[in-house]
Formats: sequence, structure tokens, C-alpha cells
Amino acid sequence: MNTNTPPAITIGPRVRQSPFYDATRAAGATAFTVYNHMYMPTSYGDTEAEYWALVQGVTLWDVSAERQIEISGPDAEAFTQLLTPRDIASCPIGRGRYVIFLDDDAGIVNDAVLLRLAQDRFWLSPGDGDVLLWAKAVATQVDMDVHVSEPDVSPLQLQGPLAGKVAQKLFGDIAIEMGYYHFHELELAGIPVVLSRTGWSGEFGYEIFLQDGSKGTELWDMCMEAGAEYGIRPACPSLVRSVEGGLLSYFSDIAPTDNPFTIGMAHLLDIDKPYPYIGKKALQNIAATGPTRRLVGANFGGDPVPGNPKFWDIQVAGEKVGHITRCCYSPRLEHNIALVNLPVDLAEPGTAISLDIGGEWREATVCAIPWFTSIKKLPQVDG
Repeated sequence: MNTNTPPAITIGPRVRQSPFYDATRAAGATAFTVYNHMYMPTSYGDTEAEYWALVQGVTLWDVSAERQIEISGPDAEAFTQLLTPRDIASCPIGRGRYVIFLDDDAGIVNDAVLLRLAQDRFWLSPGDGDVLLWAKAVATQVDMDVHVSEPDVSPLQLQGPLAGKVAQKLFGDIAIEMGYYHFHELELAGIPVVLSRTGWSGEFGYEIFLQDGSKGTELWDMCMEAGAEYGIRPACPSLVRSVEGGLLSYFSDIAPTDNPFTIGMAHLLDIDKPYPYIGKKALQNIAATGPTRRLVGANFGGDPVPGNPKFWDIQVAGEKVGHITRCCYSPRLEHNIALVNLPVDLAEPGTAISLDIGGEWREATVCAIPWFTSIKKLPQVDG
């Protein structure tokens, strides 16, 4: 029995299909995962070609599995403040913030992109996990006039250095004039969308939030047609580019046992903001004492690794000290890289560690992350 070949996923009605599912199948999607109770493409047959298209050209992703959570009502702002240690009072309408959610012990429930559509209306776009149910449960425990729901909203991501040219062709100059984490409510040939300057690629890009699930194939085809002259390619969230960029994946790199300091998110915290939030006391205590672990990078050699199907161990002097959260071979760096969770005294760049790579121990060196920074401004590209 070949245990290296991943098992197939059975397609059935228990797991939802996205509005773009038929379009992605027609475009050649060869593999899917289940993410937020929805099928999400993970390959179109040539993952390395998708990677190069992302870092050199333009790609289109179905990320409808980023199910939106809408918070609305007179107390929407106060309730949203309760969910996150980031102060969102200063977030104006038409802007977004990257936020995290905590439990009572300051363990991370999830991370999300927050968009403010009105004074009393927010969207949360979280990673894989039942944040909708969590937020609904919180709402039942507080005396606030707030409604938590899942709207008919399904995002695509348009990512890569040529994404601006495709977006300008679709939406006009507003697409290239908008700033990072800005968004606009627009129509495209009568299809209602929200266009935001966000994404999970590390490259310049956009998210196009479809607000009519019956128009999925139509919107997908319009994007592919607009990008044809720029060589647009259907693609999936890139393991390699996300690791290179230190873009963290919930429950791979971020676990409920982690706190924001462990994973390098201290800059996203307003610990002492003048509003109550879940986990406030615990987070203040950790801020005073400091974290015990850190998520950092590691470089290592040997044959290219395709990724890790589970958390692999890390040893120093024969003792287990941590685990690999994700690893891959970087075509641009031409060596293997990993995100590793270590005690703080072993997390300094240059520290020697040993990695269990599927049963083979390899020597590695700790390094800072990211290997490549995220592109936040419109690239100057020809063509």
C-alpha cells in the first residue's frame, strides 16, 4: 500500500460547492480540499507553474471557502471590539484591518480580514474554522443589539504583479488608485461585487467579493477573459509563496495553544484599548512576562520537500524541542525552507536544529521570516 499518495476526496452534498465550482472544474482543477465546510481547489495539475505565474504574472483563485461573517446592528462596533484585541474604532468605512480573535486564555481562535461596510456593518473573512458559530455563541452571552449572519458573499482572488492591469481593465482606474486594505462596492456588468486591495499571496493583488452566488461562472469567465492578454492562469493559494512570505495558515502555523506574541503579531494588538475584549486579562499578563515560544524560519538542504502532511518534530541534542508547522522547496531560493515553532531561547537566527523530514533527519539553521516581503504597492511592470 502506497501511503505517500494522498487519498481522494469524495464529492457529495454534505460539503458545499462554491459559486465558482463548475468554472474551476472546467478550468482544469485536479485536486480539492475541504475548507470551512466547502470544496476549495488546491491544484490545477502543475503547482510549480502556478507558483511562477503568481510571482511573475497574474492568477485567479477560487477562495469562496473564506466564508464571510456579517456583524450588523446598532451595537455592531461594540460587539466587534469585544471579539478582537485590535482597536477597530478608527477603521473608517471603506477600509479594512487584519485582526485576530482570542479565547479567555489569549489562545488564538482564528485570524481574519475585517472590512467596514458601514458604521454598523462589518464583514469578517476568517481562516478555516467555525468562527461563525463562535461569534453567534458570543452574541448570545452579551446584552447587545447585534445580528451575526453569513451573507451571500463569495470571494475570488486576483493576484500577481499583473493583477493591477487586469483589475483596471475590469473596473477602471479606481482599481489602481485604491490603497492597501481599501475597498469599494461596485458593479461589474450588473453583478454586485466588493473590490478590495487584499489577498493571501504575498504579491500585489485584489479580492473580488461576489454578492450574488448565481453569477459565479459569469464572474469567473469575465475575469479570465480580461486577463487573457496578460496570460492569466487559474491557480490556488500557494504553499510555497505563503511560506516564503511568512503568511500564516490557521491551524497549520496558528494554533489555539499559541498566543499573538508567539506568532509575531504583537504589532496588531491594542492590548490596553479602552474597550472590553475576550482574553484581555490573559493577554496583558503574557505581554508583561513575555512569550515562551516563537514561530520563526529555518533553512535546510537535501532533496526538495513537497510539504508536510503532519507536524514533524524538531530536535536539539537529541531532545524534542518543537515542530515544523509547514515546509516546502523554494524555487527562487533553490533550497528547502520551513516555519518552525521553538522555545524562545532556540529561536535566534543562526541556531542549529535538526528536522524530522518524513523520517529522515536533516540539519537546519534558524532564520528570521519572511524570506520575501509582501508586495503592497502597485508594481511598475511592462506589458
